[in-house]
Amino acid sequence: MLNLAMRTAGPLALVLGLIIHLFLPVQLAEPESSQSPIPADKLLILTVATKETDGFHRFMQSANHFNYTVKILGKGEEWKGREGPNSIGGGQKIRLLKSALETYADHMVVMYVDCYDVIFAGGPEELLKKFQQVNHKVVFAADGLIWPDKRLSDKYPIVRSGKRFLNAGGFIGYSPNVNEIVQQWNLQDNDDDQLFYTKIYIDPLKRERINITLDHKCNIFQTLNGAVDEVLLKFEDGRARARNSMYDTLPVTLHGNGPTKLNLNYFGNYIPNGWTRETGCGTCDTDLLELATLPEDPTVTIGIFIEQPTPFLSKCLDRILSQEYPKEKLSFFIHNNEVYHEKDIKNFWKKANNIIKTIKIVGPEENLSQADARNMGMDICRQNKGCDYYFSIDADVILTNPNTLRLLIEQNRKIIAPLVMRHGKLWSNFWGALSPDGYYARSEDYIDIVQGNRIGVWNVPYVANIYLIKGQTLRSEMKERNCFAREKLDPDMTVCRNAREMGIFMYLSNRHEFGRLLSTANYNTSHYNNDLWQIFENPMDWKETYINANYSKIFTESIVEQPCPDVFWFPIFSEIACNELVEEMEHFGQWSGGKHHDSRISGGYENVPTDDIHMKQIGLENVWLHFIREFIAPVTLKVFAGYYTKGHALLNFVVKYTTDRQRSLRPHHDSSTFTINIALNKVGEDFQGGGCKFLRYNCSIESPRKGWSFMHPGRLTHLHEGLPILKGTRYIAVSFIDP
Repeated sequence: MLNLAMRTAGPLALVLGLIIHLFLPVQLAEPESSQSPIPADKLLILTVATKETDGFHRFMQSANHFNYTVKILGKGEEWKGREGPNSIGGGQKIRLLKSALETYADHMVVMYVDCYDVIFAGGPEELLKKFQQVNHKVVFAADGLIWPDKRLSDKYPIVRSGKRFLNAGGFIGYSPNVNEIVQQWNLQDNDDDQLFYTKIYIDPLKRERINITLDHKCNIFQTLNGAVDEVLLKFEDGRARARNSMYDTLPVTLHGNGPTKLNLNYFGNYIPNGWTRETGCGTCDTDLLELATLPEDPTVTIGIFIEQPTPFLSKCLDRILSQEYPKEKLSFFIHNNEVYHEKDIKNFWKKANNIIKTIKIVGPEENLSQADARNMGMDICRQNKGCDYYFSIDADVILTNPNTLRLLIEQNRKIIAPLVMRHGKLWSNFWGALSPDGYYARSEDYIDIVQGNRIGVWNVPYVANIYLIKGQTLRSEMKERNCFAREKLDPDMTVCRNAREMGIFMYLSNRHEFGRLLSTANYNTSHYNNDLWQIFENPMDWKETYINANYSKIFTESIVEQPCPDVFWFPIFSEIACNELVEEMEHFGQWSGGKHHDSRISGGYENVPTDDIHMKQIGLENVWLHFIREFIAPVTLKVFAGYYTKGHALLNFVVKYTTDRQRSLRPHHDSSTFTINIALNKVGEDFQGGGCKFLRYNCSIESPRKGWSFMHPGRLTHLHEGLPILKGTRYIAVSFIDP
């Protein structure tokens, strides 16, 4: 019809017709039903990789998963093109392609893709089928954004639906046609490849002669820049794919072009076989380093950082020292920024000095900044060619898995962190995504990862608190000493940003339970034993430290004893709890003297006084009442079936028995529904004599066990007295519960 109109309407119509023809919307041709499928062995993937980065290894892993044949160009060459996401260059890739394509037969299908920020999501058969359906000789990836010259946008053909602009990060075509394109290259290595391909495409004569089109609806190529919101993760039939929700297509490749590298990392955690609901992690056991096969274990420098007052520090240090790893292969660097913790460091040094060959301690007197301290610790490993790994641990990490170090080494990543999180919280040591300004953003899978619904080894943009780095990585990509200092950024954010900019992947493993993070907020150091107050901020560590190791057996085994009628005896406190509570009371020192007149209680008069200090006096009452509700109330329900305590107590105190102040306590009833009486030191070792006698039953308990509690009714039935001590000092903790 167009040709007829042109013949009959004269020269002007001919010109107008030609213009209309050149700018008609590009439409993908219908597949030819007569086409035979192209065999997979006729497909060759070409890519340029002058060095083997983490992105390159990920690309090859995805290619190998689908059995693609890949030829790598430029290996070992110096890269002369662009480095940053917004810089131009890349002509070196065309030069390498131009040289390589001269040797390939006409019947080959050649696909070029960038490799550092590309992964395959589908296999060769799917790729070739989609290529044939386009029915063009060469197909380039399409983009919604134009680069690098926006002035050329008007020269692009109009498209009614789909992405309009060419992206040079991926194209596929028959080798003669691709060769015809690249043979036109006569520029320099640092000239721009995308601009070169763009000028060929927007030339209507060349576009038609070579038969080039764009993959407008992302059937083959998905570029992520400008399209992040339209690409979704899709799970089906035990596979993970990326779905373009705008065009309802499943692209064969994903390209994290421009600033979308982290988005590609997210998809790469799943695609093609990273993780699915049916199979779990498909790549976790890839490239493992089997330590058992090595002639000797790698050497590790452990950097420990105490940057603020931190609860349970001695536990943190002990757990590090107790890692199941040859101690002769370990050396320690410790930065302690707190005078408060110097006694903990001295105690640790005494334990570790005989088993760790090298321990370097930098104390608060050095006035070293956190960034400088972390640079110093990392540089110790960097400068020592015999250092195979650097293991950085902050003091707010409590390791519970003694094999943490071995497990991380065996995972064989340049940088890897174990998942640790605050008990009962979603707060952890990694971020799944970043906000546009580089701070925290919650990824779609963050909660599933921290809650263990998705188990694997995850490529993430930020890790902190605890991580392992290969020594070789420190001596190559991260060879610059200043990794932690950058204006307006905290050290942890700085080192992660540096790693991202270098293209080093940071991994997080939640394949095992490794430990947890402590909360250092509201840590008050004004007491003698400050960890006693941590029942709210760090309940798990408080329980581990202060509750008797046999406490759980109260509910699973018959360890509750009944030495007298309705007097129950059970383990409740650890040795540490007993010792620290006594120390706290003695440090406070304001013992009441066992006087009848007592301004601390309602009415000001005590019928049966003891020489004591109330929990309220040292600020421990809220902690103590919570302890009663959490640990005493369940025992109450077990031994007094059907009774549900409110866990309320007005009088909670520590009593001190001495031969010169208070030797005994006369018979009395307690003003409580029931009473607990916890022995805080050892008979025969700390004192002699003492004990408790229940007069109605003529039953005495003369050998109370340290850390064990009596529980007995208070008023009415259990008249009792404190038996006299003969020597030493006896301490007990008492609560009158539900008065």
